[in-house]
Amino acid sequence: GHEVHIGYQTSGNIAVSDDEALRFAGFVCDYNEKFGIESAEAENIYKKAVTFLENKKGSEIDIPEVRYIKGLIRKGEAHAAAKFIGLPDEHIHYMELPFYETGAIEKKPLGKEDIEITMTLIDKIKPHQIYAAGDLADPHGTHKVCLDAVFEAVKQLKPKKYMNDCWLWLYRGAWQEWNVDEIEMAVPMSPDQVLEKRHGIFKHQSQKDGVVFQGSDSREFWQRAEDRNRETAEVYHLLGLAHYAAMEAFVRWEY
Repeated sequence: GHEVHIGYQTSGNIAVSDDEALRFAGFVCDYNEKFGIESAEAENIYKKAVTFLENKKGSEIDIPEVRYIKGLIRKGEAHAAAKFIGLPDEHIHYMELPFYETGAIEKKPLGKEDIEITMTLIDKIKPHQIYAAGDLADPHGTHKVCLDAVFEAVKQLKPKKYMNDCWLWLYRGAWQEWNVDEIEMAVPMSPDQVLEKRHGIFKHQSQKDGVVFQGSDSREFWQRAEDRNRETAEVYHLLGLAHYAAMEAFVRWEY
């Protein structure tokens, strides 16, 4: 019954494989051909992408067309996940923070524009609660920069009256969980909710079956998330609390 918004901070384009980009570019051409849609531009972009990717060196930065295709793939997956959990289109926000758009693993430092975009979205929604990813173990550091953008935005917005009723909660995702002594809010999950979360993660198809930034953990992201949530519930059970299928844990950040 709550009004929920999701802000996708970055395009996520560097986390999409070259094969996925080619597959989607080829799909557009096949779609156009099937339905008699003449688009020389689409054919040219596909040929340009194929030529580049066939000759791409290991660490070479993708050309803009390939990056844009990869970004569209992630955007489509994000949209599908948000719709799966019942969000209307107007509650799904693609922020595309500029710091991310280098095309390389190494990003630009957090800039004024990144913070302003974040502040604008928060000021528009005027939320009572903000949930942000606290995954500082992320292997290429994007989560930390995204988190710093949120931290700086809420600090600058603090004088606003609505911020008196706004709490910022940090969650963990694919890489590690909060220590039990750090957790300030734990939300029990039923088996049905665990399964629903899994299906939501599955909507991000480019991040299944082996990903670009796997880290040292060979498990799929959905497996990591479920194992983490189950282990948190088991820790609380060992401490004498009720036994749940899983628990999602949060730490409140004071600003």
